[in-house]
Amino acid sequence: MSSTAQGARARARMEVTAAIKDEARRQLAAEGAAKLSLRAVARELGMVSSALYRYFPSRDDLLTALIIDAYDSLGESAEAAHAEAADAGPVQRWTAVAEAVRAWGLRHPHEYALIYGSPVPGYTAPDTTVPPASRVGLLFIGIVRDAHQGPGLSELPLSGELRPEAERMAADLAPDLPPATVVALAGAWAQLFGLVGFELFGQFHRVVEDREPFFRHAVTRLAQGVGLE
Repeated sequence: MSSTAQGARARARMEVTAAIKDEARRQLAAEGAAKLSLRAVARELGMVSSALYRYFPSRDDLLTALIIDAYDSLGESAEAAHAEAADAGPVQRWTAVAEAVRAWGLRHPHEYALIYGSPVPGYTAPDTTVPPASRVGLLFIGIVRDAHQGPGLSELPLSGELRPEAERMAADLAPDLPPATVVALAGAWAQLFGLVGFELFGQFHRVVEDREPFFRHAVTRLAQGVGLE
């Protein structure tokens, strides 16, 4: 087969793959991830199921592709915001990344729900999702690491009860950071996505009305909580 024909086949496969993902995302918005169906996707695209299986052998394969795409899209947005704030101080860099996470979630609520909402029954994410899922976390670790190596971090308390777990976490996630800082980072990570999730899923209704300044204040406090100054 000529290289031209191979290129045409590759482009055609990419186009069909993109169409399958787009229809799957429409199903996510309408029905939720638990009801995602390859047969329904094939029907909406005018394909027979056996043809779709050549692109995604199972529902789980399609879910994994959507999850990786969502994490990569979020990661790209956060990395772009961080690059724009590269000359700012650590708290400003932290806040820029956090605000990019919120903005992405507001633009992509169904993809946000897919990666940070309720687990999909019967689905276990494979290891291939880990690197894309780590992109935002690595940005925050990098910001804290730069501060630790440069202007310094505030010293954080750590109870003796938690120290063994904190040292294990530090060894796994950031061996060059103090264990107390790594514990604070994990807590800040959970609170950041909790803030975004509360806004997206309606828990702030009639509680927080002016949400942008509230979010900025909250994530600035999170930055201070991990020792940034």
